[in-house]
Amino acid sequence: MGFCNHLRHVTRIQPQMKFPLVAVCFFAASVTTALRADNARFDLIGPKIDVRVTRGSSTLPIAEVPNLQPGDKMWVKANIPASQSNHLLLIVAFLRGTTNEPPDNWFTKIETWDKKTAEGTIVTVPAEAEQAILFVAPETGGDFNTLRSAVKGKPGLFIRADADLNEASFEQQRIERYLAAMSTVPLNDEKAIQDRSGKLASTLALKPNADCFKKPVEQQVNCLTQSSAPVLLDDGHGQSIAEALSTGASSDFINAASYTRPGGAGLYSAYVGAAVDLVHLVNLMRTAQYQYIPAISFPQDSTLNLKLNAPPSFHKPESVIVIGLPAIQNAKPPPLHPHDPNQVACLLQPKMTLLLEGAPLVFSTGFAHDLVLHLNRTGAPADIPLTPDAFEGGLAVSKEKRRQSLHDAKFQDDSAQPTKADVKIGTSRDLTITGTVRGYWGFDSFEGPSLTVQQVDGKDWKIVSDTQLLAGQDNHLTLKGDGTACVQQISLTSNENKNVDVTFKPGADKDVKDSLDLEVSLKKVQPGGYSLVIQQYGNSDKDKVPLTAYARDTHLDGIRIHAGDNAAVLTGQGLKEVVSAQIGNQTFMLADGGNDDKTVHLNAKAGVSPGNGDDALVKLKDGRSMTVKISAEAPRPSLKLLSFNDTPAQRNGAIPVTLGSKDDVPLNGKLTFVVQSKDSFPRKQTIEVANAGGSIQTSLSLAANDLVLQDEHTAIATLDPLRAFGQSAFGKLQMRPVAEDGTPGDWTTLGTLVRTPQITAIHCTTADAPTCTIEGSDIFLVRSFSAGRDFATPTEVPTGFAENTFNVPTPADGTTLYLKLRDDPDAVAAITLPTPIQKPLPASVPTAQAPSSAPNSAPAARDAAPAPNAPDPAPDPQNQPTTPGPAETPSTAPAQPSTGAPDQPKNKTRE
Repeated sequence: MGFCNHLRHVTRIQPQMKFPLVAVCFFAASVTTALRADNARFDLIGPKIDVRVTRGSSTLPIAEVPNLQPGDKMWVKANIPASQSNHLLLIVAFLRGTTNEPPDNWFTKIETWDKKTAEGTIVTVPAEAEQAILFVAPETGGDFNTLRSAVKGKPGLFIRADADLNEASFEQQRIERYLAAMSTVPLNDEKAIQDRSGKLASTLALKPNADCFKKPVEQQVNCLTQSSAPVLLDDGHGQSIAEALSTGASSDFINAASYTRPGGAGLYSAYVGAAVDLVHLVNLMRTAQYQYIPAISFPQDSTLNLKLNAPPSFHKPESVIVIGLPAIQNAKPPPLHPHDPNQVACLLQPKMTLLLEGAPLVFSTGFAHDLVLHLNRTGAPADIPLTPDAFEGGLAVSKEKRRQSLHDAKFQDDSAQPTKADVKIGTSRDLTITGTVRGYWGFDSFEGPSLTVQQVDGKDWKIVSDTQLLAGQDNHLTLKGDGTACVQQISLTSNENKNVDVTFKPGADKDVKDSLDLEVSLKKVQPGGYSLVIQQYGNSDKDKVPLTAYARDTHLDGIRIHAGDNAAVLTGQGLKEVVSAQIGNQTFMLADGGNDDKTVHLNAKAGVSPGNGDDALVKLKDGRSMTVKISAEAPRPSLKLLSFNDTPAQRNGAIPVTLGSKDDVPLNGKLTFVVQSKDSFPRKQTIEVANAGGSIQTSLSLAANDLVLQDEHTAIATLDPLRAFGQSAFGKLQMRPVAEDGTPGDWTTLGTLVRTPQITAIHCTTADAPTCTIEGSDIFLVRSFSAGRDFATPTEVPTGFAENTFNVPTPADGTTLYLKLRDDPDAVAAITLPTPIQKPLPASVPTAQAPSSAPNSAPAARDAAPAPNAPDPAPDPQNQPTTPGPAETPSTAPAQPSTGAPDQPKNKTRE
C-alpha cells in the first residue's frame, strides 16, 4: 500500500478526486502482481520515430505540430538501426470517441523491416478522426489483428492514455527546459541564480523550491535541479491541446497520482507510467498477449525521442509501446501576455527581449515558430525575427532569417494594418511605437499581444526624488527622462574617484512615467561632486547628470543656547562635518575642544537671545546648509569675583615658604573669596571649584556653611584645599556658579594651586662655603634651588628624589634661599634663613673713613658689586654630597625655625 501513501501528498492544485481513495487503493492492490512499472522512472531510452506532417502545400516536422486535422498526411518512419534483430511493427491508429468503434481501415500496419517502408509511410488522417495513437509491437502471429481488436474493444482507455501521455510530454519538456537552462548558471553567482530561476519559472509556469535560495550559494543550483524539483503550475493551454477526452474519475486519478511528491512533485519521472498502466491498461494486461508500456515523447525536429519506464520484453507477455500523437482538433493559439503591461522594450538593443508569459509551451516546445515583431508604423515595413528564450524570460531578437516555408494570406503583406482595432500607427520619428507579435502555431498563423517599444534614445534626464546622495552608504534615487527603455548602463563618476556602477530598474511608482529606480552604492566614496553617466544602446555619446555626494549620517537633533550667551551646544549624528551655525546676527564657530561626532560646542563674538523654537542655519563641509531648531533656555547663572585671599597654614617646626606669585594658592592653607550676583543670590545655587581639567572638584553651598551671605547679592566663600582635594591636587583653580537645575555659569579663575615642601632646618657653615644643607619633607615638590633670584646657577632636584636632606646653594646675601616649585615653575618662591650667615670681617679698616658713614656704605657696596671673596658658583647637584662633610663644622648653631608671628594673609582684589 506504499503507492496509496504516495497519493496523500499532492503538490499540484488539482480538482478533487471523484471517487474514494480507499477504492482506488483496493483496486491498485489487486493488480500489484501484474504491474512492473509501478516505481520505475522514465529514464530508459526507447526507439526513435520520425514523423512529418503535410497540410496543403506546407510540411512541418512533428516538433512543430501541436494538433492534427482531417486530411493531414503523416509521413512515419521507424528510425531503427540496421542491426535490429527483432522485427517490430509500427501501428498508426485513429479513434473517434469512447462509444464509437473505429473501422479497421483506420489502423495502418508498417513493417519496419520491409524495404518498402525504408523511405517512410504516408498515413492520411481520416475525416471523422478525433485522436491518433502510435504503437510499437513485436512481430508475432496475429499480432496486428490482436492489437487492433483490443483497441476497438475498449477505445476509451486508449483515448485517455493518448491525452495523458501528450500532457505528460508537454509538462516533462517544461521541466527539462528549466533543468537544462539552470545547469548553465554559474554556481557562485547568487544574483544570476535567482534572476534566471525567476525568469524561467515565469515563462514555464513553474514554482521552484523557495527553500533552495536559503542555502549557501554554491548549493542552490544543485538544490533547484537535483535535490528538489520545481512544482508545475496548472497550464490550461497545454491541457486543452492534449485533451481529446479527459473527463471523469479516472482522469482525476491520473492527475493526482502523477503529482505526488514521491513521483517527483510533477516531474512525471516515476508515477505517470504507474498511473497510466494502472487505470488505462490494467484490463488489457490481464486479457491480451501484451504488456503495454507507456512512452513519453520528446520531439526534436522530425524525431520523436521516446523515454520508457520499463524495458521492453520480447517474451510473453511481449511488450507494446504506446505513444501519444497530437490531438485532432482546431488550433488553440498561445495566450501570450506581457509580464508587465507597462513594460517598454528598446528596439536599439541588439539582444532585445520581450518579457512574455502565459503560454509555457511556446518556450518548452517548437509549436510556435517563425515569430516576428511587426512594427506598427508608417514608412518602410519592419518585421523583427523573434525566438522563444525561456532563459531570458520571453521572446528574444533572433539573428536567424525568417523562414518562408509557410504561406498565409494574412501575413503576406508586411505593411498590412494589424488586426487589432485599438493599435495606433506611429512614425519612425516617434519616441515610442507599438509592435505586434506575429507568427505560426503549427500550421496556423496567430497574432499575439501588442507591446510598446522605444525606437530613439531618451533625453532630458533629471533626478526627481528628494533623497540626497550620501557617501559611505547605499543610496536609492529616482531618475526621470523622456524614454528610459534604451538605457544600457549607468555609472557614477568624478575626476578623482573610480567609476561606480549603478544598478537600475524600471520605476516602481506607476504615477511617475519614464522613470528608473537607481541603487547607488557609495560605501567607498568620499563626499564631493559627481556625475551620473548614462550610456544608451546605439549611441556612443553619454549623457551626464550632476550630483553631489554628501557626508553620510549627518543628522541634527537640536542646538541649545542660554539667553544672552555667546556659546551654544549642537547635538546630533555625524557632526564632524559641521563648520558653523548662524543664530540671529551672530556666526557661531567651532570651539577648540570638547567636540565629537555627536556633540559640537560653538562660540560667537557676542551673545544672542533667540526665541525658543527658532531656526538656526548650520553649514557643513560639503557645502550643504541644514536648519535645526533652537532650544532657548534661561540665562545661565553668573557671579563676579570681588576679591580673594589665601592664608598659609602654620606647620609646627617648619620654616615658612613665601610664594612667588600673587596668584599662587597654597594647598596647605585657607582660601577665602568674595563673589557678587546681579540679582539676589539664589539660596540653592552652589559654587563649583575645580582645576582646569576637572580632575579635582568640590562644591560650596549655603547649606554646607562654606558659603555665607553678606547681603542678598554678596557671598563669602571659604575653602580648605587640602581637605577638599587631597595632597595630590595642584594646577589652575577656577570657580563657577551652578543653578539649582544643574545649569553651570562661566568659569572664573581663582589662581594656581601649589604645594610647598616642609623644611625644618637649614645648615650653613660660612659665607664662603658653596652649599648649605636643608632638612625636612616633601623636598621633591621643589624643581630647583638658587642662591639668587635670577637663578643663574640653579641646583635641580632630580626627578624621583625622596630623601629628607638636600644640599642647596649658599644664599648669596646670607639670608634668602630661592626656589621654584614644580606646581608653578614660572614663579620664584623664597625661604628666609632663621639665622643669617655671618660674613667675615675685613683684614683692616681704613682710618680715613668717617665713622658716621660706615653703617650705610656697606650695604650700598654689597648691592653694587659682589665681595672680592664671594663664594664660587654652586657645584653640580649631581656631584654634591647629600650631607655635610666632617670638615664643614658650622660656625654657628644650626638655624632654628622662626618663632615670630605667622605671615599675614595676602589680600587680592579682582576688578
